[in-house]
Amino acid sequence: MLTYEETKEQALKRKELTERLKELIVERLDLDIEPELITDDQPIFGRGLGLDSIDALELFVAIEDEFNVTVFDDNIEVFSSINKLADYIVENQEE
Repeated sequence: MLTYEETKEQALKRKELTERLKELIVERLDLDIEPELITDDQPIFGRGLGLDSIDALELFVAIEDEFNVTVFDDNIEVFSSINKLADYIVENQEE
């Protein structure tokens, strides 16, 4: 079981990761939105941010470059929200 301090540190790291993901999406895709307006559970594609398949390819590359994590075709659902993407990065990132 995690201590209070460990839990607090883990939560801070998670918040930093989700904030960086939002910044990365806005920067790399040149979106006209402030990163802090993107919610953690908001859909990234479709009605969420309105991204398309070209944006998806750019986002694949950005995630790989920034976090050293590869997303494969069979797990594309990780792009459904910032939270799902953050979970995937935490689980698959090379330390």
